[in-house]
Amino acid sequence: MAGLPVIIGFGGINPAGRSSLHHGYRRLVLDQLATEDAMQTRASLAGLMGLLQHKNGKWLDADGNPIELHSYLQRIDPVLKAGTLIRKLEKNLFDPDQLLFHKRATLHADSEQPVTFLIKRQQLPDQIPLGWLLSDAGNGQVRVEVPISLNVLTENFRRSPVNSAGQLPSGFDPKDLYQSRNHPRGLQMTVFGASDAIQSMGIEWQTVLQHVPADQISVYAGSSMSQLDYEGNGGLLQARLLGKKVSSKQLALGFAEMPADFINAYVLGNLGTTGTNAAACATFLYNLRQGMRDIRSGSHRLVIVGTSEAPLTPEVMDGYTTMGALVDDAALLALDKHKGLSEPDHRRACRPFGDNAGFTLGESAQFVILCDDTLALEMGANIHGAINDVFVNADGYKKSISSPGVGNYITMAKAMAATQQVIGDKGLQQRSYVQAHGTGTPQNRTTESHIFSTLAKTWGIENWPVTALKTYFGHSLASASADQLVNSLGVWRYGIIPGIAGTESIAADVHQDKLDFLLQHKEVGRDGIDAVLLNAKGFGGNNATASVLAPHVTLEMLTRRHGAAAMKTWQDRNQHVQERATSYDEAARRGDAEIIYRFDHNVLDATGLTISRDRMQVKGHPNPISLQTESTYNDMLDSGRD
Repeated sequence: MAGLPVIIGFGGINPAGRSSLHHGYRRLVLDQLATEDAMQTRASLAGLMGLLQHKNGKWLDADGNPIELHSYLQRIDPVLKAGTLIRKLEKNLFDPDQLLFHKRATLHADSEQPVTFLIKRQQLPDQIPLGWLLSDAGNGQVRVEVPISLNVLTENFRRSPVNSAGQLPSGFDPKDLYQSRNHPRGLQMTVFGASDAIQSMGIEWQTVLQHVPADQISVYAGSSMSQLDYEGNGGLLQARLLGKKVSSKQLALGFAEMPADFINAYVLGNLGTTGTNAAACATFLYNLRQGMRDIRSGSHRLVIVGTSEAPLTPEVMDGYTTMGALVDDAALLALDKHKGLSEPDHRRACRPFGDNAGFTLGESAQFVILCDDTLALEMGANIHGAINDVFVNADGYKKSISSPGVGNYITMAKAMAATQQVIGDKGLQQRSYVQAHGTGTPQNRTTESHIFSTLAKTWGIENWPVTALKTYFGHSLASASADQLVNSLGVWRYGIIPGIAGTESIAADVHQDKLDFLLQHKEVGRDGIDAVLLNAKGFGGNNATASVLAPHVTLEMLTRRHGAAAMKTWQDRNQHVQERATSYDEAARRGDAEIIYRFDHNVLDATGLTISRDRMQVKGHPNPISLQTESTYNDMLDSGRD
């Protein structure tokens, strides 16, 4: 009997703020929420952005002055909105108006004088170039004469042509929340996001370990582009060319699977399976598929799946701009020429399925926690939904490695078939919707819409709702589908599908037959949607589509499998779990919740192990690791062997 991968926790950080308890989702539909929910999310954002403090039982503004919370939050609401989601690039990571670059130049000697300059002796090249004439100039300096020519690099600065991005909330810096020790930004975001997800469960990690042996826990997390800022691979490649030294951390912390490594080593002390599948923009769904299969097979009982991507560096933006993939300021102005704008509308930089000119980069770290259905009931866990299935297919032969192909038709068709098997024809036709990849490029709008329209006809769907969240967050690459998933969970909590806010009208070349592109928020009710399909199309032909089931569908399935009595017991246990999750949320809004980061904590060596032929006991873990396994190949082995 296959285990059902149930979603019992989620958290992270992206341009909408903290993800746990649906705060990131709430930011998208803030003005349509009940007052209390909206105020809680405003308080969460204000705390992240350094605009709100809580000390000695009192709420204070950024300057430490006492405030009346609700009126203050209403007053700064425009500031909270302006400092979140896609917007004009800020200068916290780099100055887009002053991007350093070097120009090659050749200095030529004239007919009478050589090229002459003074240089400190310790700054001379280790190998003096042929033809250089050196003489002492005093005070530790050397006069250099070059009789013919000298190749040099001159320092220059340029303005970035792209000035839109999905940035973390203004004023929020994850490295300030723990001893970050020069960690790359993607790993700083990992520590925050994984900590947020784990505490969102409302279940102590030690309680999890009482139910699950250490080797039956998996962590699949990573990035698609690795850590490319200066503290990671970026600095590794730049340092010597900038006249600096390579640090001992840059190479080690630059690996793409390092988010999983950090969770294991500094957040959970995990001893179970670990790793990542790197698949460009489909990376999260590839990892989700791995976690789902672990639970289905019964080899693992709990899995943490996530991604962390921090691509807002000048070099990454330069690379995508050179490809013609990013929308620049000039293209944005051209799109809005009919409005007579003098400045680009950076807030509407990403316009999925509308008249558009490229995508917008964003940063995000998201993590979800899955476990099998039996464990979820045993622990009284919150049930946010379930992973029905995830499908992955390549494109086959390609002309351009970055262009789309046929693989996404296969993944979408398989996901639709798998969804129909669980919720039926009417469920798929009337109570499902699509979270599109929706990058905001001309090529994506035609190719992805054709897939949806073609398959909607095949399954008899008349008016299939389609939305695209990159219009809010930008394209967070590896984390793109994770953004989709955690926000889909919010739809089931509040009953509103966020519309494609940046798109005013659908482009003429978009296939619309049988589709309903949601340009406005759509109210569907908390039980009005049974399933969502998350779609991802990655560079290189990495296609993935996930079928995710609503919590009410999940609970119906669990009742059929486990019976009403087991569900009643789960409900009783769940009350305490909900209280703990709510307490964490309140502490996080007040700034009292601690980030989980355990450096040099309970480090194990061989003295912490007790080993026999059938089991291994690890110090600090209540459940032993079983070494008794049955060979998969028993049918091919001699039954009489010793």
